Amino acid sequence: MIIDFKDIEETVFKNFRGGEKETSVRMFNDNINRIMQGKLEPGASIGLHTHEDNSEIIYIIKGCGKILYDNQYANIKAGICHYCPKGHAHSLINDSTDDLIFFAVVPKQ
Repeated sequence: MIIDFKDIEETVFKNFRGGEKETSVRMFNDNINRIMQGKLEPGASIGLHTHEDNSEIIYIIKGCGKILYDNQYANIKAGICHYCPKGHAHSLINDSTDDLIFFAVVPKQ
């Protein structure tokens, strides 16, 4: 199967999960996995949230920023992959002056 994100309508979430500004996402959802390409503009973030029933994998395509994972910050940049297992909390933060583009997978469990 091929997923071409250019063919998927972009959805914009304001203050996603309590974060700052807007998160833009193109999402494929087959009720088994949510597969997403997203963008955080400078100063935007996805708010801190816990994965109670699933996990999430985030791969940074372009840009840089920070991950807050279990109360610790880590710098991220293109080529870095972040994994948030079930039962853990994380946030994605664009503290740079350029867009942060990421690819994410959230399996249904």
